[in-house]
Amino acid sequence: MAKQERAVRTRNALIQSAAELFTQDGFEGVSLSMISSRAGVSNGALHFHFPSKAALAAAVRDAAARRFERITSAERPPPQLGGSLQSLVDTSHALLQGLRQDVVLRAGFGLGDGARDAGRSGDLHERWHAWVEDAVVRAAHEGLLSDVAPRDLVATVVGATVGFAALGEYDVRWLSHTTLTRFWSLLLPRIASAPALRGVVAAGRRAEAS
Repeated sequence: MAKQERAVRTRNALIQSAAELFTQDGFEGVSLSMISSRAGVSNGALHFHFPSKAALAAAVRDAAARRFERITSAERPPPQLGGSLQSLVDTSHALLQGLRQDVVLRAGFGLGDGARDAGRSGDLHERWHAWVEDAVVRAAHEGLLSDVAPRDLVATVVGATVGFAALGEYDVRWLSHTTLTRFWSLLLPRIASAPALRGVVAAGRRAEAS
């Protein structure tokens, strides 16, 4: 059991180190020796767990996908508390918080180019777009939206959140709770029906509960 636990710790350390270096230097700019050195692991131990850099990138992407799934699978509030529209607000806050605090999630969104085909998790930007699209459709069915076109709302939310994430690589304030709260405070009066607007919290209900 102790040997198995060490193997798990070694694997996790390699994933963490790879995520940090991929985020810092890009997939192409990182070597396996750099990753093993940062993790404090021998090259032999690295190759025992991961036969190639692509395999390690796949592990980073899959770990990020699991974290993304936890963020997007939270229970939706009831309709009187904003329903799917509040869920959209809450989840966008949780995603940006994750990108701010979790380098593995950040690396999973950033991996592309040479690592684009690595992993089974698919592109996280595409998964985020699909999740937002589904949330907007649900909000429309729940009668929570005004006369806004769902397609336009999806484009606005995805564009803004992905843009904040990109800007956050240079200035973490773009990923702050305040920045996204201001965005939703501006947007909600334009997109929410009058009854829904009274129940939706731009700062997110998860923040209220914490």
